[in-house]
Amino acid sequence: MSKNTQKKIFPSAHEDAAASRRAVSTRQTESPAYRLAFLDDDFILQEELRPVRLQLELLKPELLMQKNNIESTVVIFGSARFLDRKTAQEHLDRIQKMADKKPGPSMEISLSKARRAVASSRYYEEARKLAAIISRRCQTGDKNTHVIITGGGPGIMEAANRGADETMAKSIGLNIVLPHEQAPNTYITPELCFQFHYFAIRKMHFLIRARALVAFPGGFGTLDELFEALTLIQTQRIKPMPVLLFGREFWHRIVNFEALVEEGTISADDLNLFNYVETAEEAWEHIARFNDLGEPLKNQQSL
Repeated sequence: MSKNTQKKIFPSAHEDAAASRRAVSTRQTESPAYRLAFLDDDFILQEELRPVRLQLELLKPELLMQKNNIESTVVIFGSARFLDRKTAQEHLDRIQKMADKKPGPSMEISLSKARRAVASSRYYEEARKLAAIISRRCQTGDKNTHVIITGGGPGIMEAANRGADETMAKSIGLNIVLPHEQAPNTYITPELCFQFHYFAIRKMHFLIRARALVAFPGGFGTLDELFEALTLIQTQRIKPMPVLLFGREFWHRIVNFEALVEEGTISADDLNLFNYVETAEEAWEHIARFNDLGEPLKNQQSL
C-alpha cells in the first residue's frame, strides 16, 4: 500500500490525537491506561521504553536534516571554555586593574589564568575563521554541503557556529542534556539546533554526514569524540576523511601517539589517519584537497 493511499484511508496521528482530547470525561477516559501511547509521557519515559527513545532520538534529527537538505558536514570539536579575543582581553584588563590595587599571590594566579585565556583565544578566532571559509566556499544557493556541525555549546563550538552565521550560512548544533545548566549558543541555525539525551546517538549524528573533522584543544569530551572517530576510521567502520588536530604543541603535550607505535598498540601507518594544522587556511587546504572542493586559497583573490 502506498503512502498516499494510507493517507486517504487512515486518519493522521495528529487527527487521532485531537480526537482523543475531545473524549467525554469519565473515570475510564481519565485513567492513564486510556491515553494514546504516543501521548503518554509516563509510558514513553519508563525504563522499558529505552529502545524506543533511542530510535526516536536517532530519527528526529535525521528527518530534519533531510528536510533542510543537509548533504554533508564538517565537524568542529574543542573546548567549551575558550573565549573570543575581545572578551578574554577585557577580562585580563579587569584582573590587571584589581591586581594593581591589591597585589598578592591569589591575584597572580588569577592573572596567570587570564593571560592564558588571552593566548588560548587564538583557537576561538581560528575556529571562527575556518567555519567562515568553509561556509562561504561550500554553501551557495540551495546547496548545503560541508555544513558546520558542533556540540552546540560555548567556546570553540560557539566560534564555529558564529563563523558560519557571519557568512549567512546554515550551521548545526547538537546539544546534550547535562546535570548543570546548558543552553545552545545563539549562532546555531534554529531549525538545526537539536538536544540529545543519549551521548551515543549524538555522536552518531556527528559522523553520519561528516566529510572532515577538526579537533581543537579540548578536554575529556573532545578527546572522547576524537578517539572514537579515529577508531571508526582505523577499523574501516566509516570511510576515511581528513582528521585535523589544531595546534601541534597542544596535542604533542597531551597525547604521545608515537609512544603507542613504540608499544605496538597501533601501527606506524595509523599516524597517517590525522594531520596537524596551525591555521584556518591550512585546515581548509586539507579539507578542500581531500573533498575536491576547488583551488587552494592561495590561488584565490578572495574567499
